[in-house]
Amino acid sequence: MRFFCLIVFFTLIHVFNPNVLLAADSDSTPTLIQVPGTWEAQADGKFSDLDGFAWYRCYVKVPKNWADMTARPLWRDSVTLSIEKLADAHEVYINGTRIGQIGSFPPQFESGYENYQRYKVPPGTLKIGQYNTIAIRVYNQNGPGGFRGVPPILAGYFLECVLKGKWEFLPGDNQKWAIAGLETKPNAAAFDEFTPATSTLKRSTKLSPGRRLAPEKSMELFETDGDMVVEQLLTEPMIGQPLFMSFDERGRMWVVQYRQYPYPAGLKVLSRNKYYRMEFDQVPPPPPKHFPGNDRITIHEDTNGDGKFDEHKVFAGNLNITTSVVKGRGGVWVLNPPYLMFYPDKNNDDIPDADPEVHLSGFGISDTHSAPNSLQWGPDGWLYMVQGSNVVSHLKNGDKPKAKSIYCEGPAIWRYHPETKRYELFAEGGGNAFGLEVDAEGRVYSGHNGGGTRGFYYVQGGYYEKGTERKYGDVSNPYAFGLLPYMKHSATPRFSHALVKYEGDTLPEQYLGKLLSVDPLHQYLVFSKIEPLGSSFQTEDIGFPLRSTDFGFRPVEIKVGPDGAVYVADFYEEFIAHGQHYQGQVDPNSGRIYRFKAKNAKPRKVEDLSKKTTRDLLELLKHSNEWHRRTALRLIGDRKDQSVLPILKQWIKEDEGQLALEAFWALNLSQGFDETIAEATLKHDNPMVRFWTVRLLGDDMVVSTNMRQKLVELATEEPNAEVRGQLAATVRRLPADVCLPVVDALVRFQEDISDPHQPLMVWWALESKAVSDRDQVIELFQNQEFWKQPLVQSTILERLIRRYATAGTRTDLITCARLFELAPDSVSRKTLMTGFESSFKGQSLAGLPEALVQALANAGGGSTTLQIRLGNKQALQIALEVLKSPGKNRGQLIEYIQVLGELQEPQALRPMLKLLSTTNDAGLQTGLLVALQKFNQPQVALTILERYSAITADVLEVAQNTLVSRKDWTRAFLKAIEAGQIESKAIPIDIVRKMTIHQDQQIAALVAKHWKEVQGASNQQMQANIARISNLLKTEKSDVYHGKELYQKNCAKCHILFGEGKRVGPELTQYKRDDSLRMLMHIINPSAEIREGYETYLVITEDGLVVSGFLFDQDKQIVVIRGADGQNVTIKRENIDEMIKQPKSLMPEGLLDKLSDQDLRDLFGFLRSSQPVFK
Repeated sequence: MRFFCLIVFFTLIHVFNPNVLLAADSDSTPTLIQVPGTWEAQADGKFSDLDGFAWYRCYVKVPKNWADMTARPLWRDSVTLSIEKLADAHEVYINGTRIGQIGSFPPQFESGYENYQRYKVPPGTLKIGQYNTIAIRVYNQNGPGGFRGVPPILAGYFLECVLKGKWEFLPGDNQKWAIAGLETKPNAAAFDEFTPATSTLKRSTKLSPGRRLAPEKSMELFETDGDMVVEQLLTEPMIGQPLFMSFDERGRMWVVQYRQYPYPAGLKVLSRNKYYRMEFDQVPPPPPKHFPGNDRITIHEDTNGDGKFDEHKVFAGNLNITTSVVKGRGGVWVLNPPYLMFYPDKNNDDIPDADPEVHLSGFGISDTHSAPNSLQWGPDGWLYMVQGSNVVSHLKNGDKPKAKSIYCEGPAIWRYHPETKRYELFAEGGGNAFGLEVDAEGRVYSGHNGGGTRGFYYVQGGYYEKGTERKYGDVSNPYAFGLLPYMKHSATPRFSHALVKYEGDTLPEQYLGKLLSVDPLHQYLVFSKIEPLGSSFQTEDIGFPLRSTDFGFRPVEIKVGPDGAVYVADFYEEFIAHGQHYQGQVDPNSGRIYRFKAKNAKPRKVEDLSKKTTRDLLELLKHSNEWHRRTALRLIGDRKDQSVLPILKQWIKEDEGQLALEAFWALNLSQGFDETIAEATLKHDNPMVRFWTVRLLGDDMVVSTNMRQKLVELATEEPNAEVRGQLAATVRRLPADVCLPVVDALVRFQEDISDPHQPLMVWWALESKAVSDRDQVIELFQNQEFWKQPLVQSTILERLIRRYATAGTRTDLITCARLFELAPDSVSRKTLMTGFESSFKGQSLAGLPEALVQALANAGGGSTTLQIRLGNKQALQIALEVLKSPGKNRGQLIEYIQVLGELQEPQALRPMLKLLSTTNDAGLQTGLLVALQKFNQPQVALTILERYSAITADVLEVAQNTLVSRKDWTRAFLKAIEAGQIESKAIPIDIVRKMTIHQDQQIAALVAKHWKEVQGASNQQMQANIARISNLLKTEKSDVYHGKELYQKNCAKCHILFGEGKRVGPELTQYKRDDSLRMLMHIINPSAEIREGYETYLVITEDGLVVSGFLFDQDKQIVVIRGADGQNVTIKRENIDEMIKQPKSLMPEGLLDKLSDQDLRDLFGFLRSSQPVFK
């Protein structure tokens, strides 16, 4: 009996204890089954009744750096295995090592089926060169067992292997099935192909944060310079993920705790690229109807002045991706992308008086690692904020949903004026910064996540370097023709994340006016001096005054406090790369805040500045700590007490230093600034007073005639490079009668030729009027002295002609001709020619206005093409010989074909037809077909039809458009269809519709015979298709890289996106592409709403040529029509018989009909991408 009981006892242990495995045969032969998929539905029903334990096994050969313990740690620390919808509980082994478990096995069974888990693969687990074994032990209590969703995904930082396919399957339970890796590739269940990581992500059920030390242990690992100390102020659980700090008028510290990071609550990831840039299924609503998250804004107060925060409260909780907070204007401003919100709190009791008001909407959130952040007041009363590199914003006023948005790709500085509700891009470009600094003189800086610099200094209207590979997009001005650099610095490893310029009053003197940056990668503070470099700055490292060997110390934020000490916020994470955070290697509850101060510094009790009179606040403008001055300015701006204006005017008049600047700002915030004040302050001895006078004059974008003259006078004699830079920035915002005289003055400062900023700033000022005030711009060049200025020669000339040539309208090209005519010498003409040729490189010179042809010839641009245009018979013969005997210069040959077609040169017809009969080159075929349209000869259609089957697929649409462009050619085309030489079903319906334009009974009869439906789908059918695809796009993942290929094949021939494609239809880059439903409506029913400027025109010439497309360009002599095939047809007005606007879009219907469901997901996944997609 005892023996029997022992047998039962041990049997129960084996069944219900997950750590004791059944004694199955370790050499069992596995069955191959498909993953994903349930095991009951496979292997001919072999496992249809299986419940209980089973094992899955596959083998993966990983990239070398995933397993190489000597490689960069980021690669081996970022390997994860994702599993979801696996019924019911499971645990994972890799090469025999247990990685983790979701759910619980019997006897305490708990299903983990609904849990998504991203397991971290510990470094050293994977083996180089081996097929690493992934073994998954599964327990299914009942119902379908196995992978019932997506397959497992083994992913690194940038690459992934989707483990979809045949796996080994072993019913039962045996620990020995968790085997080591294999030296050679097995015959089945092996995976070794890796692609860019695009699988959609979400928060893992269990996180995998790194190692950590207790707060007191961590403090032991800090080192400081001898005259400094560090104090630990706040730690978990009081705070977690402290991202941003600010101090209110009572000296209290406000902290944004970024606990929801990195995944926004309530949103589903539809697609992403390998850089973890994601597109979501919807725009999250603002509070109070928002998706509650874990972010919070807390307030911490030192009530007794002993230097310790002893009172804590939550101002706002359950927030969702909140990045920064400041007080002011009767409440609290919260940057909570996609919104800038204002919580009214007039009685200052830290309890909002009402729900938050949305002031701005449209900030990007595609990467919460680089979401807009670091909100703070500028001394001018604007709120400034910085945007990181991996997001795109469409910014507009929150109370004007139909207002036109401002579009910005990648890094930028925004600003917003609460009273006027104006919002602007202050500067574009820069690094992926979480950190914005406004120094004591009002300059704007940010840190940088790259190397080689300590950060960026931003000037108003500047376009800055964004990084490599265009992955952060282009600046908004396509005619910038140059970008400003970051602050010059010697080679240095990345990265100084955020910085402050120390202008407090309690650190040792050597810190004053220097930069302090946090470097989370190297776990120290960087101390750097900053010095002027023309109108910009350069930096040089002095040392690292705060350092830690604690692997968790990751400083991400730095501020100077009311006591003059430096405050540092620490995420406290072993793993800091944003990809690792998305992988689940983050703890939302970890974080610490420190005070870095002088050894002998005493705690400073801050009185409530809001209780001071305005006159008392003025005295704080003299304080030695910048925090007091800036806080006093904010309170003065809140009150707008004009009774203090006389005092401020007196201080401005009598002081030449910092007090004059502070008083000037206070005067403006009190609504005392006007042109009378400006006339005096433009002459102030303090250059920064002059600087800010110029800045403020540009805010309203208009000045009086008198002030126009004062600005010109200042520009003529201003000795300070920064002020000259602001002059260039301001006049760009003002009318041409102010801007251009100032530009004329600024180009005469020879010392600015080598300045890091000024040459481009002057160019951008001039460029801003290049079209709107073209005649006034050209008038500048009627003065030969202007041409002689070195800055004009080195920077302006080449860029100006490039600007007009790149735009390429007839008016622009005639402007180019005018510049050549005005050029006073050969050096200037050569510079112009260099700029023109760089713009037209790779483009045809055919179709140029006669004035420009002559100007180019006179300037020495005597190309054969130009000489043909000028009627040179020798040049014509050269072109004809090349046409008869093509050489290797394909580009030149295409250019000859274009100009000979444009001139309808009779001698060119025969060699063109002969070349079309023999060439297989798509570019040559296109050029020939477009050129041959001009020749009203029957042999053109005959030759095209003879070669029809040999014409490349990309060119077929051009051939079809050529054939239907004339009545006789259309008949010949239909005759070939009637004879069965060409299949009618292969002809696009929009081509068929063009046939019906010819009023001809024979054509009409054949069209009716071969095409029953010419009108296209009904509105009802289109609506049904829109609804079907809209629902489809909400399911499953999309591959943005495959989507890009589909875009290039189906859309890029007509639309430009991220600088790639052809300009036939509207550019899509700034289009609201995250609105898939709206995009579907335009694609499926393109004629429902035709964008202005893209109306279709039908042009019929006197010799019977029929051309349709949108009006690309025109002047008094010619009309240029661009067809759906992307080709331009230039027609002289004197040859036009009829020109009719059509109610039909040039964009054909049915573009999506041939795409599979997955193709549609992938295409729209790419279209939703907020920035360029690179592998």
